[in-house]
Amino acid sequence: MVMSVRMAPPLPLIFLIMIHRVSSADWGVRYSPSNICALKDSSVTMNCTYTYPTGHQIMKVFWTKTKDKNETEEFLDLSNDTEYSQRLQYLGDKQQNCTIRLSHVTLKDSHKYFFRFTTDKPDGKWLGKTGVTLTVTDLQVESPERVTEGDSVRLTCKSSCTLTDRATFIWYRNSQPLTERRDRNNELLLQSVRREDAGRYSCAVHGHNHISPAVQLNVTYPPKSVSVSISPSGEIVSGDSVTLNCSSDSNPPAEISWFKGRRFVGSGRIYNISNISSDDSGEYKCRSINEHGEKYSDAVTLNVMYPPRNVSVLITGSGEIVSGDSVTLICSSDSNPPALNFSWFKGGKFVGSGRIFNVSKISSDDSGEYKCKSINEHGEKYSDAVTLNVMYPPRNISVFIKASGEIVSGDSVTLICSSDSNPPALNFSWFKGGTFVGSGKIFNISKISSDDSGEYKCRSIDEHGEKYSDNVTLNVMYPPRNVSVLITGSGEIVSGDSVTLICSSDSNPPALNFSWFKENESSAVGSGQSFSALQSGRFYCQAHNQHGSQRSDAVTVTEHHRSSWHKVFGITVACGAFFILAIIIIIVILFIIKKRRSVKTEDHTVKQLSYLNEDTYTTLELKSTTSELY
Repeated sequence: MVMSVRMAPPLPLIFLIMIHRVSSADWGVRYSPSNICALKDSSVTMNCTYTYPTGHQIMKVFWTKTKDKNETEEFLDLSNDTEYSQRLQYLGDKQQNCTIRLSHVTLKDSHKYFFRFTTDKPDGKWLGKTGVTLTVTDLQVESPERVTEGDSVRLTCKSSCTLTDRATFIWYRNSQPLTERRDRNNELLLQSVRREDAGRYSCAVHGHNHISPAVQLNVTYPPKSVSVSISPSGEIVSGDSVTLNCSSDSNPPAEISWFKGRRFVGSGRIYNISNISSDDSGEYKCRSINEHGEKYSDAVTLNVMYPPRNVSVLITGSGEIVSGDSVTLICSSDSNPPALNFSWFKGGKFVGSGRIFNVSKISSDDSGEYKCKSINEHGEKYSDAVTLNVMYPPRNISVFIKASGEIVSGDSVTLICSSDSNPPALNFSWFKGGTFVGSGKIFNISKISSDDSGEYKCRSIDEHGEKYSDNVTLNVMYPPRNVSVLITGSGEIVSGDSVTLICSSDSNPPALNFSWFKENESSAVGSGQSFSALQSGRFYCQAHNQHGSQRSDAVTVTEHHRSSWHKVFGITVACGAFFILAIIIIIVILFIIKKRRSVKTEDHTVKQLSYLNEDTYTTLELKSTTSELY
């Protein structure tokens, strides 16, 4: 290269000096300025120049936020970063100028940025390590939250750093620019502030779109113009709804308190009295108070007309009321004018009039809640209910049997005694027939048996008397028991005849199903309560009802053969018996015929006597008539 310079034609001295400086230039990057404070949403220009040795050719230039890199990673090119690619503009070249512009900066863009370039030489890589520090700030209005009317107020438009570019500040109240220039650089001074100066204040920098968040300025002052209005106007009658409204001008809004005379009665701008009564009569006023002072309204008067109130019932006499006593109820009330009309009610039913209500010879049917009603021209009112609790001895005594359907031997049965008495009876006694068997409202029989069958009743006792219930019957069902066989005759059977066996048992309900068995045989040989045995052996019966069965002990039937003499004797006896029976029948027939004839004779005699009596009566009647006519 030196040779080429020598062979070249002569150059001007200035050009030769420039070539000397370029060839002798070293690696370097220069930033101007190195610290930038920019307003949010503005555009920032980072001025930059760089140098490199002669003989190098620039291959790549870019900006990065990374000062150091890992061995396996390259520096990040901001133009490839999605957060910057649309906002970053490279204004430099590949010679010496490395200036960039970053638009619409945000608070996240606050960072340190570095310029990086590479050449065509193996060692031709350079990073300007001093970098450019970018701080992005927004605007904030600094103001007292509240000021008192007449104070001086200073509002300041602040940023987190001093803006690099000289700024001219603009002020707004309620989004409208302030026409009066009362600002000093970034401050707004309000002297002797008025309530009209209250509002939302914000600031901005001339030439920029960014406006600070608005800050509310409150101008406070004590209450004034405090007054009370009454709705409705005119006469106020008890039962009406009356509203008192307190109005005042203050900031902050005043707390309102209400007073009747000197007594505190409520809070809030509106004081409502619904269903007003005479107790609400009097003078009312409101007090308006905030942190800067307080003020009372003038007093207003409520004059309430009212119907009866404090209506109550007095019961004459003391102590317990017992059936048969005489009781008097007296109604008293407070009203204007005094009530002259009184009505009495038992529950909701009208029972009488007048201030005094008397119940003579009271009974349990008179028990209940009583109240009176007092009336004047403005309205009416009921008293609270008073209770007449009439004591009486037990009545309506009854027994309830608690069992599931039919009562079977072995079941558990409960008898419950209920009664009506006042006070409730606590003494209960149980009787089976006339025998005492237990105490208490509940009488329990566990594992009941047939011995427990019978009539039961309970007796209820309180301090005023006693009473028995009607009888209830316990009919206990049980399976057959005491099953036995009765043999008619000696139990010996003669060939050709039979022996009758009868089965008896004790059960409830009575057994209707009987089965007969010959011992050592599984199948029944007969049924029914009686059985004719035709052969010898040991026989037993089994009695059944719906609750179970039981078998008897076995009985023995023996068989004997009959002789020819016995046969002749038997025929003779049978013939004799038939002959005797025929004679008896003939005698009975003759007796009946004779009896009928005797009856007919008696009837004829009676008829003759009857005729005779009628003639005699007629004769006597004629004589009497003749005598009377005479």
